[in-house]
Amino acid sequence: MARPTSAAARGLRVLKPSADFQRQARLSGLAAYKRLHAESLRAPDTFWRRMAEEHVVWRKPFHEVLRWKPPHAKWFVGGSLNVAENCLDRHLGTNRENQAAIIFEGEPGDVRTLTYRQLHAEVCRAAHVLENLGVGKGDRVAIYLPMIPEAVVAMLACARLGAIHTVVFGGFSPDSLKDRINGCHAKLLITADGGWRRGKIVELKSAADKALEHTPSVQAVLVVKRTAQAVTMRSGRDIWWTEALAGAPNSHRAKAFGSEHPLFILYTSGSTGKPKGVLHTSAGYLLGAKLSSRYVFDLKDNDRYFCSADIGWITGHSYVVYGLMSNGATVFLYEGAPNQPGPDRFWEMIDRHGLTILYTAPTAIRAFMRWGDEHVLRHRLDSLRLLGSVGEPINPEAWHWYHRLVGKGRCPIVDTWWQTETGSIMITPLPGATPLKPGSATLPFFGVAPRVVDERGREVGPDQDGKLVITRPWPSMLRTLWGDDERYRRTYFGEYGEHPDWYFTGDGARRDKDGYFWIIGRIDDVLNISGHRIGTAEVESALVAHPAVAEAAAVGKPDDLKGQSLVVFVTLKQAAVATDELREQLRAHVAREIGALARPDQVRFAPALPKTRSGKIMRRILKDIAAGKPVVGDVTTMEDVTVIAALQDAC
Repeated sequence: MARPTSAAARGLRVLKPSADFQRQARLSGLAAYKRLHAESLRAPDTFWRRMAEEHVVWRKPFHEVLRWKPPHAKWFVGGSLNVAENCLDRHLGTNRENQAAIIFEGEPGDVRTLTYRQLHAEVCRAAHVLENLGVGKGDRVAIYLPMIPEAVVAMLACARLGAIHTVVFGGFSPDSLKDRINGCHAKLLITADGGWRRGKIVELKSAADKALEHTPSVQAVLVVKRTAQAVTMRSGRDIWWTEALAGAPNSHRAKAFGSEHPLFILYTSGSTGKPKGVLHTSAGYLLGAKLSSRYVFDLKDNDRYFCSADIGWITGHSYVVYGLMSNGATVFLYEGAPNQPGPDRFWEMIDRHGLTILYTAPTAIRAFMRWGDEHVLRHRLDSLRLLGSVGEPINPEAWHWYHRLVGKGRCPIVDTWWQTETGSIMITPLPGATPLKPGSATLPFFGVAPRVVDERGREVGPDQDGKLVITRPWPSMLRTLWGDDERYRRTYFGEYGEHPDWYFTGDGARRDKDGYFWIIGRIDDVLNISGHRIGTAEVESALVAHPAVAEAAAVGKPDDLKGQSLVVFVTLKQAAVATDELREQLRAHVAREIGALARPDQVRFAPALPKTRSGKIMRRILKDIAAGKPVVGDVTTMEDVTVIAALQDAC
């Protein structure tokens, strides 16, 4: 169904790359992008062979680019490499070896810098320790750490040995950690005494101890001393990280593994059901992460790159560790909350460290908007040259704020679409090449062949809603779900029986007349109201476009007449006052922007929305509150659990 043109879309302005940015960009115009993208689809073997030979350090050359037996792909068959060597050793003996690999700042303000040579030595020592603990090729290692350099060291040490790491977000509960350890039968756990968040200690070791009561596969636990509070150390199992590494050699010969050797398992964290263990392998994943980092972030030797995502998520894997370090970039790591001790923490750090690239989530951007422009305006931010958005569709209002306030009107924004399963960025602008449309992820990356189709797999016309599918394999795609290949087939390749080689993304999208992709959001975030399908992301975007609204979340509530009724939770900007008149204004505003069928049945003013520490809105909680049900399920990943009571009181 074609959507009515919203007021925001009617006023859309295309922003072309500035001449100054274009002159220094890796791709200096749209024609250059189109030429490379066309080649990647017309002659994929030639294109990917050239890219793999140019960007990956091989121990043994590959003899076949792709072996594709849907839904299973093998890329760069016959080749061997080591992923850690591609991230570290390749920079030794070059100008990069004494360049900062990591600049770390803890929430309390402590700062550490590790050059590529120093990081290499740390990883080598950690690899020796892991080997001494019996970890080798194919063994699984669980990593449950704060956003500290040791998390990067642990990941790269595993890659050096051919061990498969599974990183568990430090905000997850003991039960979530237990399930992920048991899901892959991890042999070793690497954790910390704690981490800092909002001025308080997150007690990781005590959470790990609870999980370990029911994880028979774990033979040893390495514990990083981060906060120095007292923790229980079990004799014969628990070992302090610093003590273990103290006597280890600082050199280590990286082992070579086949192109398809498993690199990591990353469990998706759905609100219900058993988590899916997404498996990524070595060569194809590394090439996808490296190539996309190079072009999407237009990386330069003097860049200082800040991605606010935790290492526990795929964004941290691809665009903190593997993609950036294989390019020899300087990565800034920050441990804590964006408003600790004040709402300008990000902007103060950007100025103090001279950071040049910021990659963050729309939910964080909208939180910054709500906290007030004054916190941004008191900082120069003149070191920034590029901004990025990741995690969900960014509404045009937030895009323009980000561009105007943070980027000072001069920084391009790369609004990226991709998933845990895709491994690397799939649809994105390329700075210097792609004219930008606020709210659109724009055009596909090299080798990516997306379509927007209907329920029967037929491509829909311009500006029509449909399901987003990827019609060709790409190097960084997931290979299966750990221990459940049937679920992999059913979930990702079972949507269209006539096209078993199509990857179903689970996202809705539309494509405009210029070929630009607009991501609507998850298909399961579409409500059926009186027979009409309404995307919650579209409703939320319309609400945030209202000058009084800072953030919004839309959910469905069971309704005997309509099937579902639309309930929206709205957080207002500081200057706005919650009144019945404003409530009706917002209902009318959504109807004008989208159509009368999308007019919310209820508008509930909320002091704050329930979010995870990574900034994602926990809609399942809002669904329970909207339906008048008690909130059930795990809430340990919430940034602030007091929000639940405040929402229930407000409703």
